[in-house]
Amino acid sequence: MDVEEPFAIDGGHALIVGFGVTGQAVARALLARGFGVTAVDEHPSAAVHAAAASMAVKLVEAPSVIDLARLVEASDFVLPSPGVPETHPLFAAAQNASKPVLSEFDLAGAWDDRTVVAITGTDGKTTVTTIVAEMLNRSGIAAVACGNTETPLVEAISESSTQVFVVEASSFRLGTTRRFRPAAAVWLNFAPDHLDAHESLATYESAKAKIWRDLDADFGLAIANASDPVVLANRNADAHTVTFGGPGTAADATVVDGVMRLADGTPLVAVHELPRQLPHDVTNGLAAATAAMAVGADIDAVRSVLRSFAGLPHRVQLVAEADGIRWFDDSKATTPHATLAAVAGFESVILLSGGRNKGLDLSVLAAAVPPIRGVIAIGEAADDVARVFDGSCDVVRVTTDMNDVVAAAQEMAKSGDVVLLSPSCASFDWFDSYSQRGDAFAAAVRACVGDDGGTRS
Repeated sequence: MDVEEPFAIDGGHALIVGFGVTGQAVARALLARGFGVTAVDEHPSAAVHAAAASMAVKLVEAPSVIDLARLVEASDFVLPSPGVPETHPLFAAAQNASKPVLSEFDLAGAWDDRTVVAITGTDGKTTVTTIVAEMLNRSGIAAVACGNTETPLVEAISESSTQVFVVEASSFRLGTTRRFRPAAAVWLNFAPDHLDAHESLATYESAKAKIWRDLDADFGLAIANASDPVVLANRNADAHTVTFGGPGTAADATVVDGVMRLADGTPLVAVHELPRQLPHDVTNGLAAATAAMAVGADIDAVRSVLRSFAGLPHRVQLVAEADGIRWFDDSKATTPHATLAAVAGFESVILLSGGRNKGLDLSVLAAAVPPIRGVIAIGEAADDVARVFDGSCDVVRVTTDMNDVVAAAQEMAKSGDVVLLSPSCASFDWFDSYSQRGDAFAAAVRACVGDDGGTRS
């Protein structure tokens, strides 16, 4: 793999494009080190204006292509915030002006040399990031989860007591990074996503592959999903690699006779000891344990976390059980790949799917019939979802609200079924976030089955 040389970040003027959480964190870090900063935002809110004013940062609202090019020319380097589309004129302007494009990872790497563990993948990043951080903290190693979270890495490095940064590395951050060398780098999986921001599936894949690009024989462990051909195709031949996977995958870290084991054969825990034993719970646990052990975690702490970690909100989270029907909130599943992973853990599913499609091919969901035996197609993408399943199982379209969605699901479900909200789409047709969507689903379920209607979680 071609390794890009690090850019010396020792002064000058930065142009930040996008002034949300990460853009503001980047600005604060630059200002604290004496850099000049100008910010650009297409649609700044009152809060964004207030943040810029509080930092005395010049904020330029929706500049023309010509004005943006002038701003780039006047800067020493540019920092697009995560989610700025690859087709944004910023990138052409930077190339024409020979100005480096950097990410918050570049800044953090230039200013801090503490240990970094990085996790990427289309699905599961937040979960595995959380597990690794908990394994390290229980080992007595001060670790913090950061990156594609509420705390960008460039902000996290301001805490002097942290020993290890566990970084959720999105394709948006990796894509604009010149050089990134984590001590352990996990790639969980790959499937189409974010095609509304990446130019193509190939550029999305290329961005993900940067997590391993700068590793070599002397530094960095690559941790790879043994069952994902795209992940394996991007292995860095210069880096030491450990694979993980479920039973029968021939992975290095795997399951033998019902026991999860590290690559060297060290037993972790029996699968039945996990609070939840869906296939991706097992592989997430193997990946997390491998990464945590690589940077000094204690084996007993690793085992303790595996036995106690019950998952994060809105990720196949049990909401209620009544009349033999279990209701699960998987609102975080905004890709078909994530939905298929969730469905694979159950035997009979009423799937609630739809929302605002991110330009993804939903037809792959048809392969999950069975265990899917019925579908409630919801929101803007209701017709698209319905077309996938028409003729293969019962389908009901609901384009009103979550209460009607749950009512339709209750009518379709029977004892032994799992009702699974796993939308494969973004939430922005009805809601401001996937968490708001999941909360609305949980409230509607509890109202529907009654406060005394079975087990709650």
